[in-house]
Amino acid sequence: QVQLVESWGGLVQPGGSLRLTCVASGNTRSITNMGWYRQAPGKQRELVAIFTSDCSLHYGDSIDARFTASRDNAKTPMYLQMNSLKPEDTAVYYCGCAITSTVYWGQGTQVTVSS
Repeated sequence: QVQLVESWGGLVQPGGSLRLTCVASGNTRSITNMGWYRQAPGKQRELVAIFTSDCSLHYGDSIDARFTASRDNAKTPMYLQMNSLKPEDTAVYYCGCAITSTVYWGQGTQVTVSS
């Protein structure tokens, strides 16, 4: 089993920046894919960025260069740097990972972009 904890969401003005952190604990050696997702009110959860089992990084189709995911050589912690934030980036941001066919989620961290 794996536990995921996201942190450092919050309220930010348009144009501001946030850096989210996801810390994994438990059976982290068995993690294959691990990434960031977000869910805006009334919308489906969507991929932001994912590290796959071969350590390559992929971004979701709707994600532009304002977002950068990173991590050190270890699988945890994982970061999401978000710059030039827009109101449409408002969402709950989740960290998720997979061990074989089982998917684990953190509790999410709220990001609100508003003046």
